[in-house]
Parts: sequence; structure tokens; C-alpha cells
Amino acid sequence: MPLHSSTNSTRRTTRRAGAGRQGPLSRGSGRDAFTLIELMLVMALLVIVVGVSFPSLQAFFRGRTLDSEARRFLSLARYGQTRAACEGIPMVLWVDARQRSYGLQAETGWLENDTKAVQFDLDDGLDLRVTLPLTSTAMLANGANGRERGRTTQPAGNLPALRFWPDGSVVETSPEYVEFRENRAGQASALWVALTPNRLSYEIRNSQPVLARH
Repeated sequence: MPLHSSTNSTRRTTRRAGAGRQGPLSRGSGRDAFTLIELMLVMALLVIVVGVSFPSLQAFFRGRTLDSEARRFLSLARYGQTRAACEGIPMVLWVDARQRSYGLQAETGWLENDTKAVQFDLDDGLDLRVTLPLTSTAMLANGANGRERGRTTQPAGNLPALRFWPDGSVVETSPEYVEFRENRAGQASALWVALTPNRLSYEIRNSQPVLARH
């Protein structure tokens, strides 16, 4: 009997000791969560950070829009060169600054219906301007206006155009460069899609090119 009493007493003591150790842990676990005041402070800090960085974010997204438009135009010019060389027909990348649009098609008269002709409109807030060579007037593309869905898009009237010979080379009277400009909130930025120094293709430049005399 004394032995059993000692054993039971030891077990009760162990349980009480364990219960005493669990108490502080269970009370302390509640400190892992944020209080309402802490959440409000975090939200206030986020609002301040966003407010300070918002002008920079606006400039970043404006740059992305201008850059993507210039890159799309350059890609279309290179596609026109490739298509001219592959199909053996002259190609025309016309530019309509007034309507803020541009497109690519086969030279009028070479195909009865150019099913691969495409047209793009400028993003809002962007404008473009075509600069022709100093010593010549660029040849213009003709065609009927076909904006209805399902029809091949053609430029309206006589428009300045980048032109490519059937071998893919650039026609000498093609524009020196096409300027893409963005004017928002009193700030202006621009990119130029200009002829390369060897005049074999076009490239994007961050500064206005110097007109070449030829």
C-alpha cells in the first residue's frame, strides 16, 4: 500500500507540473495574430508608400506603352521586308498620322486581294509623325478604304509609306523615320523608328535621328 500511494502521488504531481507548463504556452499562442491597431498601421504605411511611388509608376507604364507601340511598328516593318523577299512582291507599310493608324499590304496591282493585309490603331495618348527624305518625296500607297469586318484593310487615299522591293531592300524614297510621341500631364516623350546607317532596314532610337543627305 505505501508503494501504490507513492506511485499515485508521483503521477498527480507530474500531471500538475505538466498543466502548469502548458498554461503560459496556451496564453502566449494568441500573440501570433495581428491586432486591429497593427493592421491599421500596416494599411496606413501601404497607402503612404503607394502615394509616394505613384508618379514613378505612371511614368513607367507610359514608357511601356510608347515602347510597345514603337516595337510593334518595327516588327511590322521587318515582317514587310521578309514577306517581300519570300513572296517576291513589293510591300507597303502605310502611315496615316491624321487617323492615328498604320498598316501593311502588298503594293497595289500585284495581288487581286491581299488576305494578309493588316491595320493597327495607335493606343490612346500616342501620336505619330512621318519624316520624309530631304532630297525626295516619298512614294505613296493607293487603295480603297475597307474598314468593314471581314474585308481586307486598305489605306484611304495617298499616304506616306515605308516601301520594300521584292528582294526585301528598302526603297530609297521611304521615310527617314517615324516618330512616336506621347504627351500626358505636361510631359512629352518620344521614340523614333528610323533607317539604320546602312539604310538596309529600320531600328528604334531614343533620340531624334539626323536626316541624311543622299
